[in-house]
Order: sequence, then structure tokens, then C-alpha cells
Amino acid sequence: MPFRIALVLAMVLSVAGASIAQEAQGRRSADMKKIADVVIYRDDMFYSAFPSLVARKDGEILCAFRRAPDRRALWEGGLSHTDANSYLVLVRSKDGGKTWTKDPELIFAHPLGGSQDPCMVQMTDGTILCTSYGWALLPPQTVEKLKDSLSHAPYAFLGGYILRSNDGGKTWDGPIIPPHVEADGTVDALGKPVPAYNRGAMMQGKDGRLYWAVCCNKGPKERSSSVHLLTSSDKGGTWQYAGLIAEDGKASFNETSLVETNRGDIVAFMRTANYDDHLAVGRSTDGGKSFKWEDGKIIGHPYHALKLKDGRVFLVYGYRHVPYGIRARLLSPDCTDIAEAPELVIRDDGGNGDLGYPWAALLPDGNILVAYYFNQKDGTRFIGGSIIEVE
Repeated sequence: MPFRIALVLAMVLSVAGASIAQEAQGRRSADMKKIADVVIYRDDMFYSAFPSLVARKDGEILCAFRRAPDRRALWEGGLSHTDANSYLVLVRSKDGGKTWTKDPELIFAHPLGGSQDPCMVQMTDGTILCTSYGWALLPPQTVEKLKDSLSHAPYAFLGGYILRSNDGGKTWDGPIIPPHVEADGTVDALGKPVPAYNRGAMMQGKDGRLYWAVCCNKGPKERSSSVHLLTSSDKGGTWQYAGLIAEDGKASFNETSLVETNRGDIVAFMRTANYDDHLAVGRSTDGGKSFKWEDGKIIGHPYHALKLKDGRVFLVYGYRHVPYGIRARLLSPDCTDIAEAPELVIRDDGGNGDLGYPWAALLPDGNILVAYYFNQKDGTRFIGGSIIEVE
């Protein structure tokens, strides 16, 4: 065979092989593969986003999310993540996430404004906590007077709050207003020091305490944020400041999920700004008293970490770059192989970057359910899900 023909044939086979490998990567990676995609909730009248999941001991799965009118579809308006009619709702599944209740149950409607990102955590005794935060719709002249408030007219920030359920999410107590963290230099829509807040998963440690990574802004003009740790010994009723997780002169840190490894390290997976959309990883080896952070060397945001029964950690994240979608990695029990762990492309058919915010839960059969919000061809934002098999 002439050399040139052999060379061309080798190149064709190489490209074909790479294409097949890339296609397989979207279905399977290392010890993971996607089984199916599902629709958890969709209604063309509503902009549904920012889900979280809880797997109950009886096998029931709860999916909480933020629902607001789709003003683009209804009234030729625009799309926004802040809305005065943004409420926290949930739906349920009793068959491992395959089908869901049609009509959402109301978790909470904030009396002063719209709410965001209901982030649930289930404690060992079955108690469910749900954190959120809100935005108040104010007259433009009032927003202008709130010089130290995070705002984008006509909305001003309300700060965080916590809800608690003792009956599987059927009823909710609260809101519990968490304390202000001194590192935060902003005020809320009432002109008071802003209550602690965060989007991301808090965790219950081996010691029974709750650990919560919260975001602090230096001021409304600087737009520079750091992440700090709060702890609670009474199921979220009161909180104590534990210390700094991460801050930097250039990079900002915010939406953070926590996990505790088998050996007792507390690992924080943080979204960043001014850091090329890289994951930042904070680690504490002394029970949360101190942290060191480093570049996680992967791209995406935000992150959710689910600890599996064998100690490995399933890390899932949104991918707001072409091709838009959802991705995941299966980490070792000590979470030291983040960048090296093979990446599973769960979805790459998103219409644009307005999607993601995934959350994972372990199903009774050992599979993993991932919930996220999604759009295709810039259509209605809905709550989608994918079932992942892990070997």
C-alpha cells in the first residue's frame, strides 16, 4: 500500500475512532452510565428552575424548585431570575423518579418578595431543612436610597431564610432567619444587616451538627464575595460562626455544596467568578476550624456532591458553555482526584446557558437521580432529570 494512502487511511480510522469514543463518553464514563432522561415538572406558563432533591427512607423522592410566571411566554416580557411571584414548590415520586405528581405543593411564598433556590437537606432523624433567599420588588426611588444593598432595580436583596419540616415536606415551619455574618458589608431591602444565605447543599456531619457554607459580599459596589462556615447543633434553629472557607483578592466564591469524607475531611465545592469558571475546592482536616482552597481544575457551575454508600463522591455540575448541558464525575472517597476523574456528559442538548443547577439523590436501587433545570432551543425552562447507574 502506498505510504500516502496508508497515511490517509490511518487518519480516517483515527478520526472515526475518536468520534465513536466521544459519543460513548456521553453515555458512559468509567463506572457510570446514563440510563434515562425524565421530565420532573414542566408547565409552559411557568419558568421553573433551581431544583433540589431529598430521598426519603420510605423510597419517596421529593423535588423542590423555584416557580415563577414565564413572562416571556405570557406577556411578551423577558426572562429573569428575580420575580415578585417566584415561589418555592415541590413534587413527589414514588417510583424511583420515573413519574412525578402533576400539581406542585407550595412550600413557601415570601410575604415581602420572590424566593430563590430551595436547597433541601435531610437529617438522620428525617427532619428536612430548606434554605432559600429572596428579592423584594421596590419603587425605583427606594432602591436608590439603599446604597449598601445588593440590588438591580427594581429589586433589592432580602437575604436568607430557612424552613423546616418534620413530616416529609407536607408542612413547613418558619421562616427561621439566620444571623448576619460580619464579613458581609451589605444590608437587606429593609436597611438591616443582610441575613446569611447561600445556594448549595449544607450537610450533617458525623458529630450530628449541621454545616452550612454561606456567601458574604464586601459591599454592593465591589461585587467581591467570600465563603464562610456556619454550624448548628439544634436542627438549624440557631447558628454559630465557625470561620472562613475561602477568599481571594481577585477571584470570588459563592454557591457552595459541602460533603464530609470517610476520613473526616470537610470538602467545599465552590462556584467562582473572575476565575475562568473553574471549580474552587476548599478542604478542612480539623472539623471545619480552618480551610485551604485550591483550583479544582475543571470547568462548570454550580456543583452538588453526593456521598455514596461506599464512600465515593458523585459530583455533578452545570456546563454553561457549548455544548450546553449537565456533567458529572465520580470521585474517590477522599476527593483528591477531581481533575483526573473521567467526566460523564449527562446532557449536551441544551438550548443556551440558562440551565443547570443540578442536584443528586441516591435511589433505593442504588442508582442516582440527578435533577436540573433545562431548556431546549431557548424554550420553556423546565425541571428535568436523569437516572445514572454507578458500578
